[in-house]
Amino acid sequence: MVHYINADWLTIERVEEILSKGYKLALSDDAKERIVHCREFLDRKMEDTSHPIYGVTTGFGSLCNISVDKENLSLLQKNLVMSHACGTGERVPSEIVKLMIFLKIQSLSYGHSGVQLVTVERLVEMYNNDILPVVYEQGSLGASGDLSPLAHMSLPLLGLGLVEYNGSVVESSVVMDKMGWESIALCSKEGLALLNGTQFMSAYGVYSLIKARKLSRWADTVGAISLDAFDGRMEPFDHDVHAIRPHKGQAETARNIRNLLEGSEITKQPKKHVQDPYSFRCIPQVHGATKDTIDYVWGVLETEINSATDNPTIFPDADKVISAGNFHGQPIALPMDFLAIAVAELGNISERRIYKIVSGVRNLPNFLVVNPGLNSGFMIPQYTAASIVSQSKGLCWPASCDSIPSSQGQEDHVSMGSNAATKLWRVVQNTERVLAIELMNAAQALEFRRPLCSSAKVEALVDAYRKVVPFVCNDTVMYPHIAASVKFLNENEPAC
Repeated sequence: MVHYINADWLTIERVEEILSKGYKLALSDDAKERIVHCREFLDRKMEDTSHPIYGVTTGFGSLCNISVDKENLSLLQKNLVMSHACGTGERVPSEIVKLMIFLKIQSLSYGHSGVQLVTVERLVEMYNNDILPVVYEQGSLGASGDLSPLAHMSLPLLGLGLVEYNGSVVESSVVMDKMGWESIALCSKEGLALLNGTQFMSAYGVYSLIKARKLSRWADTVGAISLDAFDGRMEPFDHDVHAIRPHKGQAETARNIRNLLEGSEITKQPKKHVQDPYSFRCIPQVHGATKDTIDYVWGVLETEINSATDNPTIFPDADKVISAGNFHGQPIALPMDFLAIAVAELGNISERRIYKIVSGVRNLPNFLVVNPGLNSGFMIPQYTAASIVSQSKGLCWPASCDSIPSSQGQEDHVSMGSNAATKLWRVVQNTERVLAIELMNAAQALEFRRPLCSSAKVEALVDAYRKVVPFVCNDTVMYPHIAASVKFLNENEPAC
């Protein structure tokens, strides 16, 4: 299957489909025409030596007033890529690197960047052959684009740097020899086109967003199982309650819970308690607010991945080359900070439900084992969830409220969007782990409601879950069960 890069609006749903189904990429004819048209225009524009063009015939950043001789323009671009490859810290996951390449190809295809066609085609070949540059997490300020990580992404075009190929990390030159590729001789502007842009931030953001939407559905599914296991009341999910406060996500969550628990024998039994704690009673309001945040951020990031974000921006048909700031990450840094908070709240309320379930109330045994005391049971998984939730709260401090000037003050306001993006990714992973622990607890607690059954949807999901995570009768080593529970969330779809 092939996805043709073109000017049609690229939805995040389509990105998810391309990634999950292993589509190959190819440039459409119109994309090739735009790329060539822009490059030819820039070559003509450079013949007027009386008007310097930032980053094309000049140095970069605060060196923008220094002109570069024509014979050194290619070296200028190569030097840019090499000197900016200053990443450090952990490696960026391979799946996110692959998405970075995809999004960079998309951005360059609009014909406002001045790159050679051969450069974009090489990126397509790298994507299609899973030749994935080694990129490091730290180094971008999220303002002049993601300079450092995109430099690491671009090094293999020059036969430099490391790549992951066939499960091994090797010098890119080794893979180039294997593929029969020559190094790309960068033309003027190309280094800037490759390094300026928000594809590092956007790749993390899109990947996190796709996962966050799935976790939102899992939160409803797991929350419903916990509600039934805790013998919770269904009145807070009544349609009329949410019709008079009609937030979209709130109403959707309540509807999900009603559908998930339809037919449950547990919900129908008489209740002695008048109301439930907030972590159960307010699931629609809390989960719903996260859904609304996901929808908002979805729209912002979708706009971003359909944009040209390098600098200077070239408009061949208008005879303009403009040095501006489309590389600045602020438009997505703020929403990614917002999304981190929203996703962390799914973990926050989940941990509270875990705590209640193991507390020995409502005819559930202490820590969900038959013989508490001799057995600690599910005491410590709650500790683990609490630790994870606490870390996420720290990660939710917004990165976008900070700015540190760089390049001798020329780049005096930066977005720190790359930090917002990588923090968001950690929060998403943390929340997945907390929900996995809640599912482990909720499935265990449900067994103590027998012979009553939950709904058909819940029972089917728990039956599938029991194939990988067993009921715990006596103390056992718990961490493999947590890992299996995380894997279960990854590999299966929620029931709503």
